[in-house]
Amino acid sequence: MQIFTVGGAVRDELLGLPVQDRDHVVVGASPREMLARGFRQVGKDFPVFLHPQSHEEYALARTERKAGHGYHGFAVDAAPTVTLVEDLARRDLTINAIARAADGELIDPYHGIDDLQARVLRHVGPAFSEDPVRILRVARFAARFADFRVAAETLLLMQGMVTAGEVDHLVSERVWQELARGLMEARPSRMFEVLRQCGALARLLPELDALFGVPQRAECHPEVDTGVHVMLVVDLSAQRRCALPVRWAVLLHDLGKGLTPAADLPRHPGHEARSVRLAGEVCARLRVPVACRDLALLVARHHGEVHRALELAPAAVVRLLEGCDALRRPERFEQLLEACSCDFHGRVGWLDVPYPAPALLRRALAAVRQVDAAALAAGCSEPALISQRVFAARVAAVEELLAGGRGAA
Repeated sequence: MQIFTVGGAVRDELLGLPVQDRDHVVVGASPREMLARGFRQVGKDFPVFLHPQSHEEYALARTERKAGHGYHGFAVDAAPTVTLVEDLARRDLTINAIARAADGELIDPYHGIDDLQARVLRHVGPAFSEDPVRILRVARFAARFADFRVAAETLLLMQGMVTAGEVDHLVSERVWQELARGLMEARPSRMFEVLRQCGALARLLPELDALFGVPQRAECHPEVDTGVHVMLVVDLSAQRRCALPVRWAVLLHDLGKGLTPAADLPRHPGHEARSVRLAGEVCARLRVPVACRDLALLVARHHGEVHRALELAPAAVVRLLEGCDALRRPERFEQLLEACSCDFHGRVGWLDVPYPAPALLRRALAAVRQVDAAALAAGCSEPALISQRVFAARVAAVEELLAGGRGAA
């Protein structure tokens, strides 16, 4: 029985990066032997065990053979006779197919160290094409290691997988899982760039793919291309270390521009309503968590109003705050303002342009919260008029605030 550290732990050590998790491969053992040594089995599709003290994962060396569509369609052999080299052969990328023995020796049969040094994402072998999740993983690694390029032969293989319809067999939960992880990497735009290059974006997120090549007004968007703008916004949300719901929301906020009639271009009247509908369809299709879905719909619906906050009448400001449920959900409202700030600054040359709208709306929310709705309700003899009186009091509070100047911080 031999134990090797494998995968991301070895890769990140060689890159000088902090190691988050350590995975191990066990060669020459059976499930019965692992259990006898105190390991606890957790794998369902193949034998994976947790160490009794460290709780790190130890998987029996295995081979996989394609037996159906998607990423579940595999026949697994985890017999004690499976070698380390055979186990490494089933891995996705050469940089993830490096092992370290207990004495520190590196086992690198597929030249992953060379590819680490050359900054290349390259598939290990033809078995790569048997698992469509690997397309998403390569794209995600491109977002994590932004200075790595995808090998030409790997991109060609991925394009063939898309053409063969392999990505159409991916379950929505797994697509969301990989997209969410990629959005949390240092440069998420690289993930979508790779997915576009191999044709997978058009199959997985056709609403987003449709934005590339759609023009916007150059005076407002020097980058012009709507898809390019969205990528700038997503990368800015990563630079600002925004939470996942914010990053997801900015990814979807302009989807409606992909459906703008040609006669209206480069303007996009009414794109917010179209964006809400498309964002809702995407979130339903991918079974996106509620927090991410709700913020995405909120940003799609209201980002234009937030940008125009300094032009809004006091009543419109109050309607915006109430429509966003800002009084009851101030944390989510703050995420909305974060997303809108990324949208505003995520344009070529706009990073340092002043954006006073969020400060104004924060001050307006603080003023509205000072209105004692309970006292107004108690003093109103006609229940049907309560909401009107509360709204009027909130508008008056915002009017008083704005009288002191809209641009004040």
